[in-house]
Amino acid sequence: MGKQELQVDHNPQALKIHPYEHHAKYYETDQMGIIHHSNYIKWMEEARMDLMEQIGLSYKQMEEMEIISPVLSVEVEYRSMVHFDDVVVIQTKLTKYNGIKMEVEYEMYDKKTGELRTVAKSSHCFLTRSGQPISLKRSYPELDTKFFQMKDEM
Repeated sequence: MGKQELQVDHNPQALKIHPYEHHAKYYETDQMGIIHHSNYIKWMEEARMDLMEQIGLSYKQMEEMEIISPVLSVEVEYRSMVHFDDVVVIQTKLTKYNGIKMEVEYEMYDKKTGELRTVAKSSHCFLTRSGQPISLKRSYPELDTKFFQMKDEM
């Protein structure tokens, strides 16, 4: 199977990224009635995947090209509690990218009050399906261009 070509949506206008919203579910709460801390990591992944979709590059497309992007590290700072039925607005921003690694930052706000709930970041690398590091710049310049465009316009 040869290298697949990727069709990336090209929009000459600046990217207009919309925040991701998550409606907190009852099953995400702990015994104290607040959202369990482990769920924020899942929300970060949801928001990151949504960001990728908005720029016209889904994780599914990357996986079809046999590119995976595992998490290298996660940092989360909880500022205030999220409860069942709250809606959290997640601002997601690509802050670092060099073709081999990327870093994404997240700010989670209460939709009703605007109160900052959580700040976080995650770092990722790019690997082939077999686990070998890959440089998007060398192997997939169209992806590399898209990531740099997203970073510069955010």
